[in-house]
Amino acid sequence: MRIATVPLQDRFVRLEPFEDGLRDEVRAALDCDQAAWAIMVGPAWGEHFDGWWTAALAAMQAGTRIAYAVRRLSDGVVVGTTSLYEINPAYRRCEIGSTFYRPEARGGVINPACKRLLLGHAFEAGAVRVEIITDAINTQSQAAILKLGAKAEGVLRKHKITWTGRARDTAVFAVIDDDWPAVRDGLDRRLAAFA
Repeated sequence: MRIATVPLQDRFVRLEPFEDGLRDEVRAALDCDQAAWAIMVGPAWGEHFDGWWTAALAAMQAGTRIAYAVRRLSDGVVVGTTSLYEINPAYRRCEIGSTFYRPEARGGVINPACKRLLLGHAFEAGAVRVEIITDAINTQSQAAILKLGAKAEGVLRKHKITWTGRARDTAVFAVIDDDWPAVRDGLDRRLAAFA
């Protein structure tokens, strides 16, 4: 499995791998909704952005993450970020995460469009498993993940420590290669309804 660091695009979004020219647009997209950052593992708003950005680029350099700016094609605005990360070629697996969208970009076409692109990219590169994890207290995120077609696999207790010091339980979901054709078809039907 070798997942290429390339832009991904459909009718709704363009996922652009992080590079210096995107820094200010990504900063502007993330510098909002401080309450939402409270349950994230690491913050990226305000004074936290520079360290987060540097860590994302370092992980990209190491080959363990592809961080993307999410550009909404209807107006050309960067409305958030998402990543393929924890990339493990030996096990042919990765995760989708570090996802944050501006409030006005939530609940519509952006998330399913991004997930369709990311899942397709991973499976086309030879992945056999793509995980999507979230905080166990984030029921809205869990509902969105299930709606994508991922299967719930359980909760990892005290799996991560958030930037606020809370021991976080993590809800684990996954799509495996056997599931992908049905998940892909479901996402394609959802996206067709937005056209």
